[in-house]
Amino acid sequence: MSTLKKEIISSPDAPKAIGPYSQAIRVGDFVFCAGQTGLDPATMELAAGGVEAQARQVLTNLKHVLEAAGSGFDRVVKTTVFLTDMANFAAMNAVYAEFFPENPPARSTIAVAGLPKGGLVEIEAIALVG
Repeated sequence: MSTLKKEIISSPDAPKAIGPYSQAIRVGDFVFCAGQTGLDPATMELAAGGVEAQARQVLTNLKHVLEAAGSGFDRVVKTTVFLTDMANFAAMNAVYAEFFPENPPARSTIAVAGLPKGGLVEIEAIALVG
């Protein structure tokens, strides 16, 4: 029987969950981060300024969750990006590159019909801890 335990991770600097999910779960040496949208944690409203502003807020939110788990962007091994419009790919990608300037993680980008609260971008991550 496995001795691995599931630890709930939460950061007060990231938006509170808007449904029955955790911001992240740590199991062993990995943290599995729920998708973050461009919600400002103080107002719970989407960042104004289009996909670039939302992508920057998404990645800032994700940074806080990773830090709460004892990890960071340099430890991320996989991300999944969800976009409501692939025409926004280049703009999202430019912001993403600011947060992953070297040795970026594996990534998938998927077009979706919609995101919570009308968001334009959502990103989830899996990272190493410790």
